[in-house]
Amino acid sequence: MTLRRWSYREAAVHIPVRWRRLRWALPVALGLLALLLIEVTSRVDAATTSPYPLARSVAYHPLLATLDREADRVATDAEVVALELPFEPGQTVSDVLTLLELEPGQAQQVVEELAKHVNLRRIRPRDRYATFYDPATGLRAFELVLDGRGTAAVRLRQEGWEGGWEPFTRSILVNRLSGRLDDTLEQAIRVAGGEAAVAYLMADVLQWDLDFTRDLRIGDEFDVLYETIYLDGVYHALGEVIALSYENRGQRLEAYRHDVGDRQGYYDAEGRPLRKLFLRSPMKYSRITSRFSRRRFHPVLKRYQPHYGVDYGAPAGTSVRVTANGVVNSAGWDGGGGRTVKVRHPNGYVTSYLHLSRFAESMRAGRRVRQGEVIGYVGSSGLATASHLDYRVQRNGSWINPLSIKSVPADPVPRDDMLEFLAERDRLRRALWEGERLDRPADGAGGEFSVAAATASESGGG
Repeated sequence: MTLRRWSYREAAVHIPVRWRRLRWALPVALGLLALLLIEVTSRVDAATTSPYPLARSVAYHPLLATLDREADRVATDAEVVALELPFEPGQTVSDVLTLLELEPGQAQQVVEELAKHVNLRRIRPRDRYATFYDPATGLRAFELVLDGRGTAAVRLRQEGWEGGWEPFTRSILVNRLSGRLDDTLEQAIRVAGGEAAVAYLMADVLQWDLDFTRDLRIGDEFDVLYETIYLDGVYHALGEVIALSYENRGQRLEAYRHDVGDRQGYYDAEGRPLRKLFLRSPMKYSRITSRFSRRRFHPVLKRYQPHYGVDYGAPAGTSVRVTANGVVNSAGWDGGGGRTVKVRHPNGYVTSYLHLSRFAESMRAGRRVRQGEVIGYVGSSGLATASHLDYRVQRNGSWINPLSIKSVPADPVPRDDMLEFLAERDRLRRALWEGERLDRPADGAGGEFSVAAATASESGGG
């Protein structure tokens, strides 16, 4: 018996009609299901991203209680919705009141009352606002919590809006840590009993003399005095480094905060400023993945050619800083370098920052930039296999190794101020190395000052 192979068309004829219809109905049904899922997802997303009313409720601030001369405290009104949210970048109090659907006349009264107590033009994204809103009668009270400064609040009265201001009580505690690197600097600081973020404060202070990307070594030792800031007795943030000693490859680096006129800066033990013409690295924390070379195998072009820069590996979106004061030559697409910023500096220097994902706002040719200013963000544009920054330096038209730049320091402590500086240096040295308690805040410390230096952790080594 011979078996005959049917063609697709012949086979389709023998398929029942209802199954042939299903062949077309199934894709249609799946498409409708996908549209339904998209609609449901968009509604859920809109509900969860909308600032009203899904937000964290807040406690009733004592300042509002002082404005309530009647017994109807907002916090005890069951129908009142209390919300707290951060300000979005560029958002104003007027914008928020518009979202709350407050009548223009009422909104103007709230703004005018708040403006008696705070500068509303200084609202920042880390500031927050709280609203006490009655769905039946509208806004009952509005509160501004200004980061590090205080609280302003207004309350609706029969005669109109009444406001007040309560500054935070600010206190500063000076902490002392001593440690030794057995792993990373962050880990050494944790072992010593501090916050890992102290590592970034230290990197900022020593950024002109020590590249925290490549210079740190196991066995390095450090001592640091730094501030922690408390508002109304509650921890708020890290302050600044007051004094720092770091021993790297047998060389001790010292840094002391000191005011010269109206400028505050860091100086070494001899009164020489740490700030120099060039930063050692265009990123605060990263790693070197490729060095300056006259002959390097290009991972994309698959051939040997010069590599006139230093590659720093970092996640996409990491901030890139200009390494010296200067003027932007160009900010745009530059062939294989992708999105590139080029900056002209004094003494014939030009620095280039390649493969960026995007530029900083208002980055354009002719713009003046200051050392440490963010000019763009790490990416992989152009001929790149992964996210990184290619940092290059020219002097008088010739490429030079960025790691070989010898920085030129700024002016030292003036001769007339030197005795005062040396006395302050010695006082901070005793606190750093001997644990002596500081009897007053370091120069420039604001607010109420708590009892100074905490004892160094024994587990920190050093």
